[in-house]
Amino acid sequence: MQRRFRQVDVFTAEPYLGNPVAVVLDSEGLTTQQMQQFANWTNLSETTFVSPPDAEGADYLVRIFTPSRELPFAGHPTLGTCQAWLAGGGRPASAESIVQQCGAGLVTIRRAADGGLAFAAPPLLRSGPVDEELTKRIADMLGTGRDAIVAAEWADNGPGWVAVLLESADAVLALRPGPADLDVGVIGPYPPGSPEAFEVRAFTPMLGGVGEDPVTGSLNASLAQWLLRTGRAAAPYTVSQGTALGRRGRVRISADGDGIWVGGSTVTCIEGTVEL
Repeated sequence: MQRRFRQVDVFTAEPYLGNPVAVVLDSEGLTTQQMQQFANWTNLSETTFVSPPDAEGADYLVRIFTPSRELPFAGHPTLGTCQAWLAGGGRPASAESIVQQCGAGLVTIRRAADGGLAFAAPPLLRSGPVDEELTKRIADMLGTGRDAIVAAEWADNGPGWVAVLLESADAVLALRPGPADLDVGVIGPYPPGSPEAFEVRAFTPMLGGVGEDPVTGSLNASLAQWLLRTGRAAAPYTVSQGTALGRRGRVRISADGDGIWVGGSTVTCIEGTVEL
């Protein structure tokens, strides 16, 4: 069966410099096994499948798959899927926002003033300090000394992130990690007055080997919750990610009475149909 398909580059306004997500817009009738097999074939960090929602208040339902498993939530697939759904003729019930149904529940997305999209950071499933043994293990994985880690905390909103703060953005870019055996997000500040406030890198075993993800919405959502709560950052701010991989991802963090918002630009790179 021919199904509408888009591949969207997320957290960039320039094609091929962000993080791509594959989106199947007409996924009704597909089994979980078929979705997982297609996601394995695309071999992207995530592939999503869109169908009509079954939760009150949602505009569409999305299922999110890595090449090996299904995720309850992920950030750049949320924005990329929303862009594909809107471009494919989707009409949200509200003029103010779009509501996505996914494994983590309902996620609100809104159009940003700069033309991009932003999602409301979902609640953390796990937070709190990381024990010293695990912190040392993370330092070994990152190929740095334990004393280079300024702070570490659980920041899991679905994928399983552990957040690590280093002294500077340069320290983050200088990392030469070994193979990832857990999901670790590393952040370090740029000097005051820089265009971006932080540099971020994300390492996950889901991608195999060192497993670095180019630009990561879910991680930036949970990092923002940690940094804003502890006074280590003030919103709004912009994050740079993907530099070490030759990408130019930019994630924009803002906060208001409705919560913390994670936003960026999106651009469609491939449009057509797939036989599925």
